[in-house]
Amino acid sequence: MILPIYTYGQPVLRKVAQDVDSSDASLPQLISDMYETLDNAGGVGLAAPQIGKSIRVVVIDLDVLKDEFPEYKGFRHVFVNPHIIEADDKEKETLEEGCLSIPGLSENVTRPKRIHVTYLDDDFQPHDEWVDGYLARVMQHEFDHLEGVMYVDRVSPLRKQLIRNKLRGIMQGKFRCGYRVKTIHKK
Repeated sequence: MILPIYTYGQPVLRKVAQDVDSSDASLPQLISDMYETLDNAGGVGLAAPQIGKSIRVVVIDLDVLKDEFPEYKGFRHVFVNPHIIEADDKEKETLEEGCLSIPGLSENVTRPKRIHVTYLDDDFQPHDEWVDGYLARVMQHEFDHLEGVMYVDRVSPLRKQLIRNKLRGIMQGKFRCGYRVKTIHKK
């Protein structure tokens, strides 16, 4: 089922998400719905808070980037209870990021190129690995959602001041996008 994506200003996007228990029988359906929602919106990652669930689940689909990044052909993965253990701050990279919860806006964000993560897969098997490149960036962006952080929190204070009116407009429902959303604005 395609779910509405919660937009900037929704309180759930600012909460620290809770770990998921392996006994949660609704998890497989939720993961399926998240992939369907992500596919419909045309994104590469979606965190559960973005669909109104304050739990630690993220889906990432980098297969859509296979022409630009052949190494991600077929990459479609779920991350349950993910945590960034450590970031290698030796090398950082600044790239433009956007977010399905902040339609029509993108900003340059500087992030470490390499991170150490732990997570469970959809079979609740544990993983502990170092990740680099574009996947590391997407993971950092999506895992931030689980901590109540959005990419606009990582831009310079000057840029944040300059985009303040755009963010306010999103909170007021003044934007267009091609997917279902849930805003705080009552139309």
